[in-house]
Amino acid sequence: MHLAGYRALGLEFTYIPFAVTDVEGATRGMRALGIRGLGVSMPYKQAVIPLLDEIDPVAARIGAVNTIVNDDGRLRGYNTDWIGAVRALEEVTPLGGARVLLLGAGGAARAVAFGLAERGARVTVANRDLEKARQLAAAVGGAAAPLDGDDGEALSPDHDVLVNATSRGMAEVDPRSPVPEEALREGLLVMDIVYKPMITELVEAARRRGATAVHGGRMLLHQAAEQFRLYTGREPPLDVMDEALRAQLG
Repeated sequence: MHLAGYRALGLEFTYIPFAVTDVEGATRGMRALGIRGLGVSMPYKQAVIPLLDEIDPVAARIGAVNTIVNDDGRLRGYNTDWIGAVRALEEVTPLGGARVLLLGAGGAARAVAFGLAERGARVTVANRDLEKARQLAAAVGGAAAPLDGDDGEALSPDHDVLVNATSRGMAEVDPRSPVPEEALREGLLVMDIVYKPMITELVEAARRRGATAVHGGRMLLHQAAEQFRLYTGREPPLDVMDEALRAQLG
């Protein structure tokens, strides 16, 4: 996505993956080599925070950084995961006042929850570990509910939006949907942040039931687009980046 965007705009940037074993050394190397930006993946999204000079306020509240920008040796951390999630949903509907059931309470769910709260949505966090759900719900001014992936009890007719931020649906973890198909309905907006596969069992089930479905590729695209803005200061060519993403993921 990034490379396709750079080429489309004629920018002299490149995007290279590094296998990092020493996160502190990586940030020192970023300063020393003048690397403009770093995309941070797990397990370093929390560990990198004390090594930075500044943290974006929303990233600080989320407690995770997935993007670092280097301005003349000064490193500032951001979180674009939440932006990716809300923009993917806002392509379909406004989020202000929306009643959202968020499945999961891990790192990805935390970013989504704060993003939803930023947009004025009413969030219910459902998780197998109810205490974790309560902690995240309290942090975003929402409610908590238990989650049993076999009965779908947490999904009530009162919800406008369902977001899966669990690992259920990932091909390499558990390809099954986190909720039973009969719990889905027409008029519900369903987003699965899983993008491998891009069309998960949850997305397929939502479409069969007449719900509106947003696949994880949209969140992935929009979080990368925000990184592109931060790195380059230019508006990302979304169509070009989307085409590159689809070509890679199928």
